[in-house]
Amino acid sequence: MRSHHEHFRCGLVTGASAGIGAEFARQLAPFCETLVLTARRRERLVSLAEDLAEQHPDLTIHVHGADLAKDGDVDDLLKVLAKQKLIPDLVVNNAGLGDYGEFLSAEWPRIEAMLSVNVRALTRLTHALLPAMAETGGGAVLNVSSIAGDFPIPDFAVYAATKAYVTSFSEALRIEARPLGIRVMALCPGPVKTEFGDVARRDPATVVPGQGDRLLQVSKEAVVAEALAALAVGKARHYPGWKVAVSAALIGLLPIALLRFFLGCRPHRR
Repeated sequence: MRSHHEHFRCGLVTGASAGIGAEFARQLAPFCETLVLTARRRERLVSLAEDLAEQHPDLTIHVHGADLAKDGDVDDLLKVLAKQKLIPDLVVNNAGLGDYGEFLSAEWPRIEAMLSVNVRALTRLTHALLPAMAETGGGAVLNVSSIAGDFPIPDFAVYAATKAYVTSFSEALRIEARPLGIRVMALCPGPVKTEFGDVARRDPATVVPGQGDRLLQVSKEAVVAEALAALAVGKARHYPGWKVAVSAALIGLLPIALLRFFLGCRPHRR
């Protein structure tokens, strides 16, 4: 059984400027020779990189500002990795967007960006980086999904659907990649106190479901620590926090007709 203090030659973390992504960078820093951090807000990445470099002087850190909703930025990231001969043996596809409100009133650019980041960029980066990972002795892909991917959520319809894709894709890819020495895991957190809710809501007065729920909420530190431990022992899917794990198991047991009834009783959010 692998230790959760697993060492990697090169780790790539997307969406690393804040929240779970930044925490992945912090917890991976002692166990990576090189870290590649990417996100839209480059200034935050630079600040994080400076802090990590001070704490871990032997760590090499590359920072790349990129908006993964744009194909050109994904192209540029892949070109930089190739030019600098950076071959990640750990890819943490963490970048993600949410949009809380009814589909009918959603703005198409926001939906398109969510699909591009949550599905298209994650898939494209994995597709581009997997061959070199296999050739150099294997590695790991950790895709950040959500418990939201386990059931259809009104007012979060597109977001939940993208996370259902991430979970399903991860499960299938895990089976394909195992003979190549590559582990694939879907991380499915419940509510986590990050900036996600602030970005996802359309109205500043609206509370995104779960964001104020202290009963199920798990800290980003605990989410990442559990994720790395689960990855090290080869888990296919992990729900951080025992209450979230129990909730996911119970949701899985509910008949779809009953689930539809409960979800249909939710308050409307336009």
